[in-house]
Amino acid sequence: MLFFYKNPEIDEDRKPLALNLTTEKKFEKGKEDKQSFILLYWSKILILVFALIILTGFQEEINSGPIKVAFYCNSIKYGGGERVVALLINLLEEEKNFTIYLITNQGVLEGEYSIPNSTKRISLSEKKMNVFTAIRIEHIDIFIYNGYSKSDIKKLNRLKKTEVIYYNHSGFFYWIYQQIYKFKNTIYEIYKECKYIISLIPLENDYLFKKWGINSILMDNPLTFEYDSVIPSDLSQNNIVMIGRGSDIDKRFDIGIKSMKNIIEEIPDCKMYIISENCEELQKLIKSLNLEKNVIFTGYQKNIEAYLKNSSLHIFPSIAESHPMVLSETKIYGIPTILCGLDYITFAKGGTVIIYDDNPNTIAKEAIKILKNETYKKKLGVEARKSLDKHNNNVLTKRWVKLLLAVYKGDKKSFQELEKDKMTEEEAERILNNQLKLIHMRVPRLKDITLEQLKSYSLL
Repeated sequence: MLFFYKNPEIDEDRKPLALNLTTEKKFEKGKEDKQSFILLYWSKILILVFALIILTGFQEEINSGPIKVAFYCNSIKYGGGERVVALLINLLEEEKNFTIYLITNQGVLEGEYSIPNSTKRISLSEKKMNVFTAIRIEHIDIFIYNGYSKSDIKKLNRLKKTEVIYYNHSGFFYWIYQQIYKFKNTIYEIYKECKYIISLIPLENDYLFKKWGINSILMDNPLTFEYDSVIPSDLSQNNIVMIGRGSDIDKRFDIGIKSMKNIIEEIPDCKMYIISENCEELQKLIKSLNLEKNVIFTGYQKNIEAYLKNSSLHIFPSIAESHPMVLSETKIYGIPTILCGLDYITFAKGGTVIIYDDNPNTIAKEAIKILKNETYKKKLGVEARKSLDKHNNNVLTKRWVKLLLAVYKGDKKSFQELEKDKMTEEEAERILNNQLKLIHMRVPRLKDITLEQLKSYSLL
């Protein structure tokens, strides 16, 4: 009977042998079941992982086609930025790495810049969609934005599956004068939030953007004409050209027109061809100065080669530019240029005379000096052509391909390798001081601003 009672002095583990053996077998079986469960569990996990790897690889194989690159603008008719987009599409369309899209607000317009038929076009107005929907539906890999809408930029920065490159066509001094005259807010604050920005001005890219913490790459605009296929002007005729939108007050064609009054006193047969749409205000100015026989509006011209072949001087009085295509066009034809203070643009040096003055008499004095001195004129013409030696579309296309691949792959090293020779701080300070003097002269209420204020964009 004692067997059925618990003896406090007996150790609990000291139980009958049969009981111990049974318990041990159950324990071993439980252990085996647990191990089987763990093995089965991890087997299923491994199968799922391998399946995911296979499916991901299969998906990558499906998506391993050309990189989808989309350019965006309102249209590709008129405008320097629109012309750049059309030229870049023509250059990149030949590259097998990419499928090129053009997304525009408007549809196909008569007289627009030509692009290859193979370019995939999306008209937002015709499709009745916004640009963000188009990006999502077409699975765009890289979107190149030509615009300055802060709300658009904020939305684009939130895209997860599309990298965005912001093409800053206008440049620092354009925004300076826009802010002064039209009181538009700067977009530079929001640029700090962007991963990839293209700048066209060495001063902006190498100096100002770096000071402000903006990540950018310096690029040239494409050349309109093939360098080797152009026969330069022989500079034999006393013809002057001004090219651009005459109605745009920033182009300041009125200064160039006024200079003709003095020029024809010295060179009576001199003619100025304004390659632009007609402008009523400028026509009134021409009439008031009795220059109808010497200053001629050509109207909008899609092809300007005939005028360049027969010109000997280009007057460029714009208040601000970034990478003006008209300057590369006149240079490629070996035509000297008079610039009004635009010493910061890429093509400023070589075949140019830069004046830090808006006085039409100063322009006239330099124009007469060039047109009446054959040796000087020819020298400037040769220098103008030579200044484009390192700038050609083959080099530019390679840079764009490298940029797009670096952005697509997130390759920071390749992105950094695109950096060109840096502008020195001394050169940057010299240019900024020159521009500061012009701002003092052009905008009396800003005559007291300092260099530090200009560099920090603290004008108002």
